[in-house]
Amino acid sequence: MAKQQKTEQTSTETLDETQERLKSGGKGVPTPTRAEQEAARKRPLVPSDRKEAAKQARAKAAEARERARVGMAMGDDKYLPARDRGPQKKFVRDYVDARFSIGEILIPVMFLVIILTFVPSAEVQAISILVLWAFFAVAVLDCIILGYLLTKKLRAKYGDKAERVRWYAAMRALQLRPLRLPKPQVKRGQYPA
Repeated sequence: MAKQQKTEQTSTETLDETQERLKSGGKGVPTPTRAEQEAARKRPLVPSDRKEAAKQARAKAAEARERARVGMAMGDDKYLPARDRGPQKKFVRDYVDARFSIGEILIPVMFLVIILTFVPSAEVQAISILVLWAFFAVAVLDCIILGYLLTKKLRAKYGDKAERVRWYAAMRALQLRPLRLPKPQVKRGQYPA
């Protein structure tokens, strides 16, 4: 009696239902033999044209490196190193990029001082070195103030989960704006919310 009920249940299935069942979970093809499966998995250990294979591997690696470089420059979290990932680090980057930092022009000032040391006058050399040290002190003070402001803003936004980012912010603030990586995503004065 149970067998008759089973056959009646399967026979009531429509053609569309049968096709749908076969598409979704049914096989629809016979099981391949072991020899067929092994033959499908076999690949040569060494390609027949090694030069062409090496060229393709180099092209694929170069494409992946370019994708990673562009992703990092655009600030895509997937391509950023661990030290640059996360919403708090993005907030810090945007905040630093939105303001003008004294440290941004530290490298050009140092370059100018190096040129001035070639002037034969000892007074010019001494004054340029003193100006460099004064400028360096102002840049450090600016970084300390920046760290204090960012810590305060991060605590207000993220609460107790705020990371320690003072060093990260200072290193970014001391770089020339065009040389920063990831590239600045905001314009000057466009502070993050």
